[in-house]
Amino acid sequence: MRALTGVYLLALLLTLAGSQQGTWAGALPVFAWCALLAFALQWAAFVPAYLLQTERFYDLTGSLGFIGATLLALWLTGAMDARSLLLATCVLVWAIRLGTFLFSRILADGSDSRFDAIKPVPLRFFLTWSLQGLWVLVTAGCALAAMSGKQSAPLTPLDIVGAGLWLSGFVIEVVADAQKRRLRRKHGSGQFICTGLWRYSRHPNYLGEIMLWSGVAMLALPALQGWQLVTLVSPVFVFLLLTRVSGIPLLEKKARQKWGDDAGYQQYLDTTPVLFPRP
Repeated sequence: MRALTGVYLLALLLTLAGSQQGTWAGALPVFAWCALLAFALQWAAFVPAYLLQTERFYDLTGSLGFIGATLLALWLTGAMDARSLLLATCVLVWAIRLGTFLFSRILADGSDSRFDAIKPVPLRFFLTWSLQGLWVLVTAGCALAAMSGKQSAPLTPLDIVGAGLWLSGFVIEVVADAQKRRLRRKHGSGQFICTGLWRYSRHPNYLGEIMLWSGVAMLALPALQGWQLVTLVSPVFVFLLLTRVSGIPLLEKKARQKWGDDAGYQQYLDTTPVLFPRP
């Protein structure tokens, strides 16, 4: 219960910060409506997921949270300026691609072993869906704040850097995912990947993820002011989540348990950095 309280307290604080200097729609700021939608989708999906004891729609619902919140921000504000449209495009393209990829993967794999011990316990399972709502809100927070804020900022040549960083990260993530999926289709899960982008980083898909959200933050920055700047925690949050919590630590542990005695894997560990490629 303490963890659940912490999730919603953080969501509330970020919503208050992101709503400052923002436009309103009815009784709430647009940013708050977006936050509410992000969580409402998770709540709605949790009910059938628990009743059916399935996690198949978990990742897909997360992507729908990004898509729904972004479209809602555009609709409620009527934002048609170039920066808002560019931010929305970055978030939507990423969310559609990732959601499609993860959903097709779990349909092929059948299940996600991470949820085996969680699904039967209602509060723990609900916590995972709540965490996903927080993930949507924090990760997309700076883009949502920029789109729903009162301050507009025309694009400048400097934004080419942010857009280029997003595009580079997106391409790296897509290529890395495709390379790993191709290996899995050919050899199953019994062989670790060390070719392509995976030759230079043990987690190039996560490197791409960090890069693209850093690009989004750069694009959002000129349209933010006051407490809205707190939402720039987005790329830091993504980095910490992937490198300290649910991404790399879990995968590294699982890989070492599986291939720890393999001489080829030991050599791969010695020669390939965890995340950032060596110069």
